[in-house]
Amino acid sequence: MAKADCPYYAKAELLADYLQKNLPDFRIHKITQHPDVWEEWLKDLCKKNRWSHNKSPIVWRELLDRGGKGLLLGGYNEFLEHAQLYYGVTSSMTTELMKSVAQENLGTHIEKELEKESLKGLVNPLQVWITSASSLACYHLIPILTSGEVFGPQMEISINLFDNKHTEEKLISHKQEAEDLASPYLRSVSICTQAEEAFHGAHVIIILDDHVDKEIYSLEDCIRSRAPLCQLYGSLIEKNADNFAKIIVGGKTFVNLKTALLMKYAPTFARNIIAVALGVEGQAKAALARKLKITPSCIKDVIIWGNISGNNYIDLRKAKVYRYESAIWGPPHYSRPVLSLLFDRDWVNREFVASLKMLTATGRQFGGMLAAHSIATTLKYWCHGSPPGEIVSLGVLSEGQFGIPKGIVFSMPVKFENGTWVVLTDLKNTEISQQVMTRMANDLIQVMSE
Repeated sequence: MAKADCPYYAKAELLADYLQKNLPDFRIHKITQHPDVWEEWLKDLCKKNRWSHNKSPIVWRELLDRGGKGLLLGGYNEFLEHAQLYYGVTSSMTTELMKSVAQENLGTHIEKELEKESLKGLVNPLQVWITSASSLACYHLIPILTSGEVFGPQMEISINLFDNKHTEEKLISHKQEAEDLASPYLRSVSICTQAEEAFHGAHVIIILDDHVDKEIYSLEDCIRSRAPLCQLYGSLIEKNADNFAKIIVGGKTFVNLKTALLMKYAPTFARNIIAVALGVEGQAKAALARKLKITPSCIKDVIIWGNISGNNYIDLRKAKVYRYESAIWGPPHYSRPVLSLLFDRDWVNREFVASLKMLTATGRQFGGMLAAHSIATTLKYWCHGSPPGEIVSLGVLSEGQFGIPKGIVFSMPVKFENGTWVVLTDLKNTEISQQVMTRMANDLIQVMSE
């Protein structure tokens, strides 16, 4: 190790190259530092290893049989003596050549550093923006996003926390805790409280429940209170976001309607705006699991139709149970229809439906943890594909599939693959009665006509 422009390093380097070429078990590793940072670097190195050395170059041996502990040889003269004593080799490089090679080394070092910085600039982190970032859902979401599970272990992310000025103290707290995670996948965390700066370069935008002064129960109140904010978000997305940005809407109230409003005000991105339905799907699986006395993860293919946080239909016709303890056993991939194990049909038609309807209407048990997990899982599927053969519920813009009216945001069965989602229009026995369809679609049609 030496200053890149050190002539004695040039001479030591030539000697080391000769030894490596002619001795089968001799290996070298060269490190150069810019002259401006050399002294500070040498000081830190010597302090770490408890060495005493103050000039360029510095040479040491790595004793592999002692766990890689370094044994200091010294500078150029000590390395030359070591080579003469152990290998009978010396250097005859002239002073002029030493200086010439030293200047070449400095030029090469600078070129490599510039190239490294250039490559670093090319590997840009994924820009993830989270709205209403002072919320509990965001607090639970950040550790999942920085775990490497959602976007993959090869992807670094930068998280941008967006909320109003009054929440700045909470945003600073979220930022500090996120940085304290010391995640290798997190490049940076920033705070934004100025609307005009929102979504710059965004690759992923997560729309959480916005702050309201009072509970909103009616469609008219929702449109009146949410439309201006969705219009603002839509215009900012159109202006600032990356052309292929993924926009995901989560939360516990009026999810379909907010998604529809965003599509209306950010029409360029309409195909890439989706509403998360996995939270409701998870609640349904948990209710079934409690009835069947199994774990919720053993239940697959529950379909949420319609308005995720309003009039919806929990469809169990395709639902399956895996690893169910009974007289019939099979391999891990063996499953049985949920409806064949629920003998209490009155519970299915009444208590099950009523309990989920109450949860949807009130938003109870849809706290930060469930919202964060359902959003993160949906994003993971969007990026890497959903489990093969598994049905996922997702709120998307209808194109008339299953007889659903065109142009409304409707939860339906999909699968994720190749970085996008595909509606599972080939599912058999999934017809929905006209009465149920009308009930689910009425308010969704109304919002698109506003």
